[in-house]
Amino acid sequence: MNEIKCPKCGQVFQVDENGYAAMIKQVRDKEFAKDIKAREEQLLREKQNDIEIAKLAAEKEFNAKLNEKEKELALKEQAIIELQGKVTAADKEKELAVSEAVKNAQELLAEKEKAITKLQGEQEIAQKEKELEENHLKEEYERKLKEKQADIDYYKDLKARQSVKIWGESLEQHCEIEFNKLRALGFQNAYFEKDNDIKTGSKGDYIFRDYDESGTEFISIMFEMKNEGETTATKKKNEDFFKELNKDRNEKKCEYAVLVSMLESDNEFYNSGIVDVSHKYPKMYVVRPQFFIPIITLLRNSSLKVLEYKKELMVMKEQNLDITHFEDDLNDFKEKFANNYRLASERFKKAIDEIDKTIDHLQKIKDALLGSENNLRLANNKAEDLTIKKLTKNNPTMAAKFKELKENKTTMNVAPDLFKNLLDRSGANRL
Repeated sequence: MNEIKCPKCGQVFQVDENGYAAMIKQVRDKEFAKDIKAREEQLLREKQNDIEIAKLAAEKEFNAKLNEKEKELALKEQAIIELQGKVTAADKEKELAVSEAVKNAQELLAEKEKAITKLQGEQEIAQKEKELEENHLKEEYERKLKEKQADIDYYKDLKARQSVKIWGESLEQHCEIEFNKLRALGFQNAYFEKDNDIKTGSKGDYIFRDYDESGTEFISIMFEMKNEGETTATKKKNEDFFKELNKDRNEKKCEYAVLVSMLESDNEFYNSGIVDVSHKYPKMYVVRPQFFIPIITLLRNSSLKVLEYKKELMVMKEQNLDITHFEDDLNDFKEKFANNYRLASERFKKAIDEIDKTIDHLQKIKDALLGSENNLRLANNKAEDLTIKKLTKNNPTMAAKFKELKENKTTMNVAPDLFKNLLDRSGANRL
């Protein structure tokens, strides 16, 4: 029972649920009818204002063109008068001028009438377009109003006629139908079926999985659909199902968990759109039925981005691995090159040492040869310094012989063998 206090007398009286609902409906219908009437009056005023504005604009434009044509006509008429004054001398010329002037005047009048007719037609068309637009807006408003009212009536009737279980099944069917509408367009590789596996003792309502072109799963969602009718004795809260949903998600190895709920219909927190409850359970969301497809799309697109990043990371890792192999090969080459260089350097040094030893040996040979050359030079110098006087200095016999030869004034042109014998006797060859 509900208590209602009269605002005038202050009396408090009680009404049952049906009476209270009837009073609320009466007030709501009255306010709704009042809003409809106010909206119709506003549209009517706007329509009259637009018509008046269009009429004033058309009349202003028409008067402007009419004044312009009248000025032109006045100029033509003035031209006719001037021509009439100039052709007084010749009747034929006068008649021709008058005929021409009349013709021009008729053409001007015809153009003026044509312009007036055109302006009137344009004004009528503008008026009809305005009326059509107003009718269209009114029909669109009425159509949307009827659709909203039909939705309200449908859900009211559905809640009134169905039990909690039947309503829950209808919510599942609603979600399945909405998904199947878009399956061929955006979810060709997706899996969306009821969770019938009860091996672990519990199950969710639906499981969604999607795969890329190579067959790799990149997203999985466990769905649970919950609602309760107005006649349910115990009102459930969304939070009452979080723990079980998280358990089902983990057991079925799903990445995300989504509760599609009509519970707590007056809770603005859950009516605001997609609600993230990851602060209680990781990667868990609560949505109303109208956000069923959007939550799938958002999570799927996010996972696709993550998949792209993972592929790019794998490519980068492979590139880094190639660089690592390249660096290993380069280091191996450097190590082998250094080893070969060390061996070559040692052998080169050994060869240099051997060359140095050879140079030292050759230097000794050179010094020995230079020593021999010096001895030969001394011997040559001694040979050049050898004279008869030196040879006979300590040999009186040879000195007497040479003296005898000199005194006899004989030449030294003696046979070589004789000179050689003389030298052998004197011991000069031993020098």
